[in-house]
Amino acid sequence: MEKTIKEQLTELADPEYRQFSAALIPNIRNILGVRLPELRKLAKKIAKSDWRAYLAQAENEFFEETMLQGMVIGYAKADIEEILRYIADFVPKIDNWSVCDSFCSGLKFAKTNKRRVWDFLQPYLTSENEYDVRFGVVMLLQYYMDEEHIHSVLGLLDRVKHEGYYAKMAVAWALSICYVKFPEPTMAYLNNNTLDDVTYNKALQKITESYRVDQKTKALIRSMKRK
Repeated sequence: MEKTIKEQLTELADPEYRQFSAALIPNIRNILGVRLPELRKLAKKIAKSDWRAYLAQAENEFFEETMLQGMVIGYAKADIEEILRYIADFVPKIDNWSVCDSFCSGLKFAKTNKRRVWDFLQPYLTSENEYDVRFGVVMLLQYYMDEEHIHSVLGLLDRVKHEGYYAKMAVAWALSICYVKFPEPTMAYLNNNTLDDVTYNKALQKITESYRVDQKTKALIRSMKRK
């Protein structure tokens, strides 16, 4: 008899990796300790079989069970509207930065469906839910850091007004990527924005942490910090 997904995950669990992961994701207590490459391998296998049946009955008892569902959606082959429905069903299950960011990085179909996905993301950016907002922002930084979208992205980031730590940190991270890729429009934005002080200062800090920014520029960025 074939093992259940839960049994397979339990067998793949590594106690040492569990401790390491638990330290990185402070608000999560249900980690088994399965490494990401192992999860991806399992997700690819599921995506090649009856992935719809799997998603219909998948459980969320463990962190890895939720992570796996997100990966399967990323690997699944279907038309875009069906995939977007699965994404909409999955996003409310996100309750930590790790599942959020891994899920976003797997949604590669966004690269070839930019306009449709852009429209789909808009409500998430103004949601009251912290991880809805983070999902929207991380999708922007993953798939819309290009010449065509940079000004629109900066405008959207400025409109994010969520008090949640992981929403703010996503905006700061996104702005640092904007700066590295498009320094001129991003600098103009940093000189004229409605960001709260925490997000603004964190964005500056993340820019100065980039190895792609020279020392002279880092000194300038540091001098812009709000006291």
